[in-house]
Amino acid sequence: MACYIVTFQTASETSRQKVIEKLKSYQYYCPIHDNCWAILTDQSAANIRDAVITVMSTGERLFVIRSGTEGAWLNTYGNDNSDWLKKNL
Repeated sequence: MACYIVTFQTASETSRQKVIEKLKSYQYYCPIHDNCWAILTDQSAANIRDAVITVMSTGERLFVIRSGTEGAWLNTYGNDNSDWLKKNL
């Protein structure tokens, strides 16, 4: 499995919640901040994009990238999230 970073910009809170629910449908996920999540999957970036855009409205933005080899952060949503990111990024 690979780790992907998914960032998104939505026009409404309702749309944002739909995107989050779609990301939660992946077995392994971790919120990084309000509009950025990490997921583990065997799918490609294009497949993830195609799945998420099914719940997005015209004009909303989405970016999916496979995680690289290095990362740094500040103030995650707690130790569990920080540990998840350390392990999977």
